[in-house]
Amino acid sequence: MRSITTRITTVVTIALFLHTGAFAKLLSRNPQQTREEYIARIQQQTPSVPTETPLGSLWVNGGALTNLQVDYKASRLNDLVTIIVLQNTTAQATGNTSTQRDFNTQSGISGLAGHISTSGVPDLLTAQSSTKLKGSGSTDASTVMKTNLAGQVVAVLPNGNMVVEAQRMVTINNQKETMVVRGVLRPGDVSPDNTALSTALANLEIELKGKGVVSDANRPPNPLVRALLWVIGF
Repeated sequence: MRSITTRITTVVTIALFLHTGAFAKLLSRNPQQTREEYIARIQQQTPSVPTETPLGSLWVNGGALTNLQVDYKASRLNDLVTIIVLQNTTAQATGNTSTQRDFNTQSGISGLAGHISTSGVPDLLTAQSSTKLKGSGSTDASTVMKTNLAGQVVAVLPNGNMVVEAQRMVTINNQKETMVVRGVLRPGDVSPDNTALSTALANLEIELKGKGVVSDANRPPNPLVRALLWVIGF
């Protein structure tokens, strides 16, 4: 009885917690906050490079005309760049086990002194044992993602590398799909047509989230429903 009361109290507490909206605030993350956290984490991993500014000179290091042979490619803050997402992950594991062991033994009297016949004497001991084990297992996992989306440079690190972010939202038949790609890109990895492969991005983060009729059908039960099922015992 005490266990049932404890479970009911837990469910009521969770329901009140959900009603106040605190649980929803914990689950929802602001995109701007996510970007700032990502940039801060990357900047902590990248050491600062000291820059020298000539005193009294019009020359500005890192200016637009610093390198005259640079193509029209993303290199500065807020520049646009097209990210080609090519992710193909395949994992496969297979294992086979087969063992066999047989044991046979027989003990009897085949002869006695004085030429006494032993034809009527049965075997004293006969034993047989057999053990076999055979097993097999395999697992396969495959993830394929191919798409192109335009992004922009959201930060330039002290060493010259760029933090790029691309976001795309598509709404079809009450189903909204949001894709976000973030990563650290070297200026040299930007091709002449201002595109960059996702395989060239360091600290790559890809988020593909869906919200709508399809997601509602595949979404697991909310914590309140799971708590009720836990109380009921199913």
